[in-house]
Amino acid sequence: MNLIRAIALDCELRSSQFAILLFSGLLVVAACGPAPQTSASIPSSDEWHEFEGTWTAAGNRYTMRLGTDRQASIANFDGSLLLAGHSRPAVGFRCEAIVLNDSVSGMVGRAVWTDERGDQAYSELRGEGTATSNRIVGTFLGGTGRYTGAEGTYEFAWRFVLENEDGIVQGQSIGLKGRVRVHPPPARGNVEGTGQ
Repeated sequence: MNLIRAIALDCELRSSQFAILLFSGLLVVAACGPAPQTSASIPSSDEWHEFEGTWTAAGNRYTMRLGTDRQASIANFDGSLLLAGHSRPAVGFRCEAIVLNDSVSGMVGRAVWTDERGDQAYSELRGEGTATSNRIVGTFLGGTGRYTGAEGTYEFAWRFVLENEDGIVQGQSIGLKGRVRVHPPPARGNVEGTGQ
């Protein structure tokens, strides 16, 4: 009978954790909806577009212990990024990231920012990500649509607001700022002999 009570109690705990995760996921989805205002297209020039913003995300982290003082983890995050600044590239993005972190040597990852049109900006993430410092630097690697040829960097620190033993994590950026430049795509001229 005690075993049945223990199983029932465990199910109740897991269902409350699931409810919290579901609610958090719905908040993230609601925040990722299209912005009510439209953003201007990034001019195709060599001008730098500076921005600041807040990146919030939730996901899963899988951790492996490497002795008593070290651990490695891999995590995936989905969330939203809202930008400010008069020359920002867009108002908001849906963001995805995959991160490999070592508590001693730091982290490396990749991120995809998708705007309201579906255009994407790709970036590489690198950071100290250690117990003493968690400064992260993103470097744009290009993208699709209006972010084709994007280059620049951004930086931020990361703060976890929810971490549980099942690997569910939620967090937000602190002090995110950066700049991006988009080069015009190569002109498409007539292809010889086709009249196009």
